[in-house]
Amino acid sequence: MVNVIIKKTEKLNGEVCASPSKSYTQRMLIADALSNGTSKISNPLLSEDTQATLRAVRALGAEAVLEEGYWTVTGAVPKNAKEPIDCGESGATLRFMIPVAALAPDPSTLLFKGSLERRPIEPLLQSLDGLGAKARYKKVGGKETVFVDGGGILGGETSIPGNISSQFVSGLMFACPMAKVDTEITVSSPLESVDYVKITQEVLEKHDVRGVIYGNFERIEIAANQTYIPSDGKVPGDFSSAAFLLAAAAITNSKVQINNLDYKTNQGDKAILGILKQMGAEGKVCENSVEISGTCDSLEPLNVDAKNMPDLVPVCAVLACFANGTSQITGAQRLRLKESDRLSSLNTELRKMGAKIEMGPDSLTVKGPCALHDAVIDSHNDHRIAMAFAVAALGARGETTIRNAECVRKSYPQFFTHLKQLGAEIVGGKFDR
Repeated sequence: MVNVIIKKTEKLNGEVCASPSKSYTQRMLIADALSNGTSKISNPLLSEDTQATLRAVRALGAEAVLEEGYWTVTGAVPKNAKEPIDCGESGATLRFMIPVAALAPDPSTLLFKGSLERRPIEPLLQSLDGLGAKARYKKVGGKETVFVDGGGILGGETSIPGNISSQFVSGLMFACPMAKVDTEITVSSPLESVDYVKITQEVLEKHDVRGVIYGNFERIEIAANQTYIPSDGKVPGDFSSAAFLLAAAAITNSKVQINNLDYKTNQGDKAILGILKQMGAEGKVCENSVEISGTCDSLEPLNVDAKNMPDLVPVCAVLACFANGTSQITGAQRLRLKESDRLSSLNTELRKMGAKIEMGPDSLTVKGPCALHDAVIDSHNDHRIAMAFAVAALGARGETTIRNAECVRKSYPQFFTHLKQLGAEIVGGKFDR
């Protein structure tokens, strides 16, 4: 366990390059691995979660060569994994690769660290069962284990809930084009985090794999026996990660520029720019960068529905502490199913710092401005909690300690390095890979 100490910082200044998108890296890697040929991924994210996806596609037969700044991936029809596939703590890897593993002729086993009670997969297993593919979950020797029978996916009709994880839908979209007959997927409840599924759709189309989408993903029709073609691509910068740096600029009244951010991508978390604008922070969106100037006297309170941007809730809760009035974050029930129960983690740790915060079943209410002070923060082994409290510490009195801060390696290994480059006073935190 590694502790990082962050001191109150009056001003940030400068520019950094945004971390590559984890969502795009994982999806591009899987699509490349299913392609009939060789593809190149430029500017991939190297993190614990993308390493988990890399292990998984290799285990199922794809070849991947890692060079400086790009990966070369040679795809293959999935084969059964000879050894258990270690998905680490990457829920996306597990949920994407279970349907892909079902395409292999023989059984495969996938392992997952963390609690599948908090990060459920049962709806996905039930949906696959409706398509003629068998998979089951069992705890073996204290390890979370999923057994996939293999033998291919028949296809047909199935349903999946849209309000537990959009990754269920993406996983089916990766595998069902290689089913034996056409597939029709009914999303039985309104799809949340729809932009992540749009990223999946975008990546698939670049590999000439297509489906027919009805409405807002209420129903998806996927033709059988499609062939993935190779496609080279560059991973865009990640708005989910950049949101923490942009918020840091807003609360310290600083001018910060984040490069390698393309507002035209399908990333739902680019909504952080609208949130900061509503709060009064000045910003500028350029062709390949975003600039925030926290020049307002005080931030206005925010009112956020988190259904389609749950990953922004931790940083929004921190921003609310520096706003002049009461802020509300609603529609956040799914945050209880993340790496930690994020609603509870935010409520507990912000109270340690003196925040006036109340938690509901799916909401947080913050009465600002809060006179935050130093505290010893438990990251709950959750990368977004650790990064959110690093931002909070910049505006808090004294020195704040974040325990188990190395969890940022899950999605943004350079986070503390980038904060230091912008002028934050930090002791420790070098987790670059």
